Amino acid sequence: MDVKQIASFVKIEHTLFSLPFVFIGAFVAGSPSMMQLVWILVAAIGARGLAMGLNRIIDRDIDADNPRTESRHLASGDMSLQSAWILCGVFLTMLLIGAWKLNPLALKLSWIPVLAFVIYPYMKRFTWACHWWLGLCLGLAPAGAWVGITGEIASLDWWPGLFFISLGVAFWIATFDINYALMDIENDRKNGIKSFPARFGEVHTERTSVQMTLLWFACFAISNPIDEVTFLAAAGLMALVNIVVLLRRKHLADFQTTFFRTSVLTGWTLLAGLIIGQQLY
Repeated sequence: MDVKQIASFVKIEHTLFSLPFVFIGAFVAGSPSMMQLVWILVAAIGARGLAMGLNRIIDRDIDADNPRTESRHLASGDMSLQSAWILCGVFLTMLLIGAWKLNPLALKLSWIPVLAFVIYPYMKRFTWACHWWLGLCLGLAPAGAWVGITGEIASLDWWPGLFFISLGVAFWIATFDINYALMDIENDRKNGIKSFPARFGEVHTERTSVQMTLLWFACFAISNPIDEVTFLAAAGLMALVNIVVLLRRKHLADFQTTFFRTSVLTGWTLLAGLIIGQQLY
């Protein structure tokens, strides 16, 4: 088991989804030190790796029945179940060490994302709302970074700014995930997997995606904690770009790749807008 195999197993490129919002949570909380950012990064990588590892372990039988995912490590037998559990243990350790080095409250609350990660893979077996649960999992990223910097939640300083940022992240990732599920719509229907596209079809998925994009834009606009015009402008720009891509889905040669890149760019553009705004104002 080499580094390349590990990176492929946990889809290291998907870490790009959560990282900008982790840093957004940290910068909204205050002025983090370099070491705080390092430990937040360690915890974030651990959390992301653990989430993906658990998902691969729990869904290995489902993956094996899907032509698109049958080549994944556990489904194909390229990696043993024992190795996958060892990796999850390593990532869990990273999460706990990162939280411990930040502050006691961050460590005490670290069980919350772990529980959310364990629940998520089972959701698709029971309800098409699984996409919104995944949104909740990633919505914990900015909240976790906030706790990592401030070490408290009792003062309610996180309201409303951080709350709406986290809610916006939840809507944003749910939008991505229902479109990601379009690739498996027929297989999901055949095997009884609950997904929004399998339940409601492509047309309703497209309409809901546009509505959800407007919702996450509204959340980021409301959250604007220190009135940075650049953050609002970044949110508006990326919402428009995402909507254009969604509406042009049938005319794009590779919609999934384009939407993946657009979605990744969204978080980093918002982070840049926030940082620039804090420097200007």
